[in-house]
Amino acid sequence: MKNWPTAFLDPEKLKQRLLACSALDIILCSEDWLRRFQFYPHWDEGVAMASISNGAGDDMFVLFTPEGVLVKGFDHESEMSPHAREDFEVWPGIYEQVPASLLSHLEDEAFTKDDVTFCLWREPGDTVWKTGDIHNPQQLDDGSGFLLGMIYDLAEDYVEWAEDYYEMELSLDAVTHIYRSLFMSETIILELNPERNVESAVKELEEIGILVQRQSQG
Repeated sequence: MKNWPTAFLDPEKLKQRLLACSALDIILCSEDWLRRFQFYPHWDEGVAMASISNGAGDDMFVLFTPEGVLVKGFDHESEMSPHAREDFEVWPGIYEQVPASLLSHLEDEAFTKDDVTFCLWREPGDTVWKTGDIHNPQQLDDGSGFLLGMIYDLAEDYVEWAEDYYEMELSLDAVTHIYRSLFMSETIILELNPERNVESAVKELEEIGILVQRQSQG
C-alpha cells in the first residue's frame, strides 16, 4: 500500500464537515432524494455513514467504524470503472490491500461495492490516509479529485455550490457559523430558508444528532 498522494481532511474534521453539509442540505431542501449530502449516525453498530451523490451516477460513501475510516468513490465516466472494462472487474489494486476489517463493511449491498474507481482509508493511530498499489501506468483519472472536491472545506465553496444547485441566495455568515460549530437554531433555519417547515427540519436534524435551539428557549 502507499500514502494517499494529496492532502485530505483528518477523520474527525471530515466527519464534522460531512455532518455540517448534511445539516445544511436538510435545511435547504425538504426532499431528501434531491440532496447531495446524507449522514447516518447509526448506520450499523458503532458505525456512522455519510454518502455524497451528484444525481448523475457518481457517488461516494464514507464509513466511520471502530476499525477506522473508509472512503469509497465511483466516477461513472472514469476509464477505471468496472463498466469500462471488458471483464467488468474492479480495477486491480483498489481493494487488495484494504484491511479486511474495514473492507467487510462494504459488503452491505447499499454500497454497491463493485462500483468503485478509488478507495482510501485510515486505521486508528494512522497519521496519513492510505490507498492500494494501483496499477495505472497511463495515469487514468479515477475521479477522486472530482468527488473528494465535493466535500467543501470552506463555507464559501459550499455557498457557491448550493446557491447554484438550489437556486437560492444564502447567508454566508449562517453557513460559516454551522461550519465552525454545528450550532443550530430555529432562527438560523429560517434565515437560510424562510420557506422551510421548521418542525420537519428540526426532526431531521435531531435524527442525525444535531440539537436545535428552540426560539422559546431564548
